[in-house]
Amino acid sequence: MREILGRRRRLFSRRNTGRPEMLGAALTFATAWQWPVLPGVAPDPQGRARCGCPDPECTVPGAHPFDPGLLAATTDERMVRWWWTNRPSAPIILATGGQAPCAVSLPALAASRALGALDHMGMRLGPVIASPTRWALLVKPYSFEQLGELLYAKDFVPGSLRFHGEGGYLALPPSETGQGQIRWERAALPGSAAPWVPDVEAVVDAVVEALTRPGVSAPEL
Repeated sequence: MREILGRRRRLFSRRNTGRPEMLGAALTFATAWQWPVLPGVAPDPQGRARCGCPDPECTVPGAHPFDPGLLAATTDERMVRWWWTNRPSAPIILATGGQAPCAVSLPALAASRALGALDHMGMRLGPVIASPTRWALLVKPYSFEQLGELLYAKDFVPGSLRFHGEGGYLALPPSETGQGQIRWERAALPGSAAPWVPDVEAVVDAVVEALTRPGVSAPEL
């Protein structure tokens, strides 16, 4: 318990320092786009590849909720302002599902190839979030039942695909995590309205086709 409390004190110890653009981005997501967000745990200042949470083997350092937990995600302007006033460098975490977008993610190299193939097919995509290791294609909210039926109908689905649905989360730009900078590979068009995102069926169908066509190998990461 002492270790956890110590970590929590450190998470809130950076008031009035850090990156002011994070508050602006968090407010855009929460109030203009109505995406529920919350601050993520910061990378460990003693080593950015490590996480500030108590788990010494954390696989997503600085890119997940910790204190508060995921259920605290909100679109309330006052709460968002309070969080990023006290923790101005905290990563911005999106709680996927519900009224917020979900996502399909895959390794960065495979994603780059897949996006090129989708552009060649003339497919319309929504925003795409990129980290140094994985890219995430935002899609409309889907249920576990809908996703299960979709995947069951496929002869093969690359194991490198991951699905961020109800109860999941993603780090949003311009967050800095232990894995590096989070950025837009495909940004939303300027404006106040929430960006358009495609159906999950269209994205999964197209991505699976792009990654499994002859001569293409999707890394199993």
